[in-house]
Amino acid sequence: MVRDKKDVTPTTAVTKEPLAHVTEDARPHFLLEHLTEVGKLASGFGKRFGAEEASRVAGLWHDLGKYSGAFQDMIRRANGFASHIEPENAAGPRDHSTAGAVHASRLPRGQGWPIAFAIAGHHAGLANLSDLKARIRSKTSLLDTAVEGGAPDSILKLTTKSVTPDFFSEQKDPRNTRRLELWIRMLFSTLVDADFLDTEFFYDPHRSATRTGRPSIAKLQSQLSIFLDGLEMGAPDTKVNRVRKNVRRACELAALQPPAIFSLSAPTGAGKTLASMAFAMAHAEENNLCRVVVAVPFTSIIEQNAQVYRSAFGENAVLEHHSSLDPHTETPENRIACENWDAPVIVTTTVQLLESLFAARTSKCRKLHRLAKSVIILDEVQSLPPSLLESIVDVLSSLNEDYGASIVLSTATQPALCSDVVPGGFESTTEILPPAMGLFADLARVTVEWPSHAHERTTYEDLATSLCNETSALCIVHRRDDARELCTLLDAELGHKKTQHLSALMCAAHRSKTLAKIKEQQIAGTPLHCVSTQLVEAGVDLDFPVVFRALAGLDSLAQAAGRCNREGKLDDLGRLVVFRAPTNPPRGVLDTAYGIASLMLKSHGELDLFAPDTQLEFFSRLYGSVDKDRFDIQAAREQLRFRDVADNFSLIENDWASPLVIPYEDGARRVKDLLQLGPSRGRMRALQPYTVNISKVHLSDWVARGYCTVVHETVAVLDELWMPAYDERFGLMPDKVGIANHEDLIL
Repeated sequence: MVRDKKDVTPTTAVTKEPLAHVTEDARPHFLLEHLTEVGKLASGFGKRFGAEEASRVAGLWHDLGKYSGAFQDMIRRANGFASHIEPENAAGPRDHSTAGAVHASRLPRGQGWPIAFAIAGHHAGLANLSDLKARIRSKTSLLDTAVEGGAPDSILKLTTKSVTPDFFSEQKDPRNTRRLELWIRMLFSTLVDADFLDTEFFYDPHRSATRTGRPSIAKLQSQLSIFLDGLEMGAPDTKVNRVRKNVRRACELAALQPPAIFSLSAPTGAGKTLASMAFAMAHAEENNLCRVVVAVPFTSIIEQNAQVYRSAFGENAVLEHHSSLDPHTETPENRIACENWDAPVIVTTTVQLLESLFAARTSKCRKLHRLAKSVIILDEVQSLPPSLLESIVDVLSSLNEDYGASIVLSTATQPALCSDVVPGGFESTTEILPPAMGLFADLARVTVEWPSHAHERTTYEDLATSLCNETSALCIVHRRDDARELCTLLDAELGHKKTQHLSALMCAAHRSKTLAKIKEQQIAGTPLHCVSTQLVEAGVDLDFPVVFRALAGLDSLAQAAGRCNREGKLDDLGRLVVFRAPTNPPRGVLDTAYGIASLMLKSHGELDLFAPDTQLEFFSRLYGSVDKDRFDIQAAREQLRFRDVADNFSLIENDWASPLVIPYEDGARRVKDLLQLGPSRGRMRALQPYTVNISKVHLSDWVARGYCTVVHETVAVLDELWMPAYDERFGLMPDKVGIANHEDLIL
């Protein structure tokens, strides 16, 4: 919602009327105006899932503590951008959230506790229930102080309707308690977003104007239809293109169904990226849904998918959000910088989506209410971590059941996610593409060559020789070090440095540049050898006649096959050559999946990799071998321990979780923009293509040694003096950070 700018005409004299905020030039934001506006905005957000009244009440009560005389004295003495931000422990005169939480907790039949959670956390984040109760018990006097300071009866004595969902009174059922836990998060989201928006409007009304002008779902569906028609008309009449056309038509027909948990199972190359969007747009239009959220497992393909969607919809319709640079603390600047997903098409990471659904921080939770009445496409769904599967399935089911969202589970290797196969799975799913279409048989483009000796490992020297015997080949290995080693050996075999390399230690801008070079070579028909880690397996648009893949989980092998003869242009079938690498995959799920594939290969001999029964056996073994609620997330949710849930839910099982900005090409200028102009959503987004993830240990050490600098909270930047550690082919070389060119050290 954007209000007329006349509402914020500057006032030079600060009156005695209670203030919510005040600028350094003494322009006031009156408290009653702020509470009223936040209540209206939050109510509008909550209406989509039956929380209209609870959201309105939360908005009206969230800043009751600002009526205290101590707060009003403080804000007049220390006016400015940050004067109203309370600390995470809600201590001192800036604690203005506890009073409203106390007031909410006194509603009859305990129905005010969800509101109390939201109000108490609107700066500090959601707390554990025991901590919230202790805080309210010890600070009841803050409500009395607010009343003495002039909190109006028109707000305090609201005649409220029921403010809790139907399942609030049925909490003896653990499932209903978990539903309530998610409902509190969604309520919290409506309050946080409304509060952030109204505060942003006060400080910078011009910024709010940028939120207008988003195209409607109906318009986007029409644009997509025209775009796809054009692609089909311009495509040659091949078997692959006929299959893609049929897949699109089946998706559009299935879209007429009501919201549900859908599965989209189609082989790589069937055009799932656009066909799933065709389903989502038609389904949203049919069921009056608000937006489409596409979540993919790797940042390596976000730019690729987002660009495809922008080609169809235009720039203004698509928001690309995969930042690991999201702020961790709350300041007015960070409020402006964090995302609220106010666009019709969101392209994000699976990590960003799912970790937000289990988060406690305001910046993470702000966008959650936008998921109500949306279509959520989980691409490459087979990559969901088994150790968190139970809680993920539970929350996704709730989004469908309680918030009218449709979930699309999209993959070429559909995992066994139904409860009749794996305990804790979905009760049922609706397949978008009927099995009778025979897609996997129609798009059979690859033969699989399994290792001839069950336990014999292939050395990288021998592998390099085998690769050199191919005119064009892709090789996928387990580890980044493996990829560099094999590249070096291939260079020696070929006699020149022409081997292309891809790994996650290259920033996205660098990877995009390399992918463009690969495609140029393929179009020119020149010999091409590429070595990559598994990041190419999730939708990266590569097409090789031969793919070598280190033995891994059967899902990974099937995804690797999707990079082979992708367009079906070979006269014969492509070849997937599976070998046993000198190294095992990284510990965790990847290593477990490798072990299961090895056992299946030993017991069955050669496997039919693409047969549904083979994949079903693999996933049943995989899910049966792990605790699907390893970190006790479900128990913590049932006890409303929000902080514990957030601390324990992490999709990234290793330590590669700290972002580092690389001043690669335009990255240096973008860092300077952040330093000079401060954080904003646009400037934080602009850094995303220039980040790599490194271990927390490395980041801490490099900051201490001065190799990189923290320029804004989560934004750490490699110093340009140490850029020799960023190789033009391999990306970041951690062992070389701290080694500078001698010329750079000469003054």
